Amino acid sequence: MAIDVTDATFQTEVIDRSHTVPVIVDLWAPWCGPCRTLGPIIEKVVEATNGKVVLVKVDTDQNPAISQAFDVQSIPAVYALKNGGVVDGFVGALPEHVIQEFVDSLMPTEGEDALAALISEGTEGSYRAALEIEPGNEDAIAGLAQLLIARGENEQALQFLARIPETDRTRHIAASARVQVAPDDDHEATLTALLDQVKADEAARQQYVDLLELMGPDDPRVAVYRKKLTARLF
Repeated sequence: MAIDVTDATFQTEVIDRSHTVPVIVDLWAPWCGPCRTLGPIIEKVVEATNGKVVLVKVDTDQNPAISQAFDVQSIPAVYALKNGGVVDGFVGALPEHVIQEFVDSLMPTEGEDALAALISEGTEGSYRAALEIEPGNEDAIAGLAQLLIARGENEQALQFLARIPETDRTRHIAASARVQVAPDDDHEATLTALLDQVKADEAARQQYVDLLELMGPDDPRVAVYRKKLTARLF
């Protein structure tokens, strides 16, 4: 079944979701005749994938920001996303056999299914097996690193994280490996003490940044302490 997506839900329902499953975006409008022809066909083909491909629908009249992001010139316009980016697309109401080929091209291979199953298992053994298949898989490295940190093997966790480019997720995990804090610690005393050291001491500067990472973007103090850090460094 297709999911109706709006400007407000696009990030979560499309961009974020596409990191775990291919997402097809069907841009349409109620007045568009070809859209009404294409809609049932693409819904039928995607439904037959049993969740291996997800279909979302966007009413272009009601969601101008999405239309602008895709630079839509005419509808129906269909785009496929994987890992946060567009990988394929077409414009117009195409016949069912062409739609089937389009969707089939997005289906995971047997190897990708096996990799996903290992990551979903969530054990140290399954994560290590996944990395034998794909050494740079972020999900496997992040999961394994968290398991290692939980039993105190922080240095090994950092070694695995160093294999891949830093992301928001891996940066947070790495910070938790480098800095151990009590659950009830509000961090303010430590941050204040570190401020006098951050300019000359790289380790102190890293600890300061890691504490801010662990506090998270929703903590209003983070912005204040980032400004204090900048003032000390420059």
